Amino acid sequence: MRIADVLLMDFDPEIASTRRVLHLIPETDPQWTPHQKSMPIGRLAMHTATLPKLCSTILSTPEMDMSKEKWPDFTFESTAQLLSVLEETSQEARKHLAASSDEDLQKNWKLAFQGKTLAEGTRLRLYRTMFLNHLIHHRAQLGVYLRLLEIPLPGIYGPSADEPFVP
Repeated sequence: MRIADVLLMDFDPEIASTRRVLHLIPETDPQWTPHQKSMPIGRLAMHTATLPKLCSTILSTPEMDMSKEKWPDFTFESTAQLLSVLEETSQEARKHLAASSDEDLQKNWKLAFQGKTLAEGTRLRLYRTMFLNHLIHHRAQLGVYLRLLEIPLPGIYGPSADEPFVP
């Protein structure tokens, strides 16, 4: 089995779970934040929805200097826009992942800012750390935000307090 096939077994359910959480982001106050040092909920949700773009970049380029890249605006407009962005970015990322050979995933990739290296390693490692773990991290943050807003949470890796297991 190819490495990409194993990675796809995680990619698909993680994107589906992310979609379930993003679907719950309230449109009423996208600037709401649980703390003054926290990112507003709308911006965090947009960042989460656009993370698969980073996956595509990792899998299709040898490096990225963030000071030279134009990244998406993280302005939240609506839940529909949020889900559309996730759909677009995740479909593109999935295509890149499905097309990646084991050799491609072992190639080096570098993330830099103004020429200074921020992260460097195999595409496989940076796919996992810079994209997949990053996506899961921000999805979990959104779960905390939603809980504080008293919005019922879906089960992600099993039942939740709001979506119990029913045999």
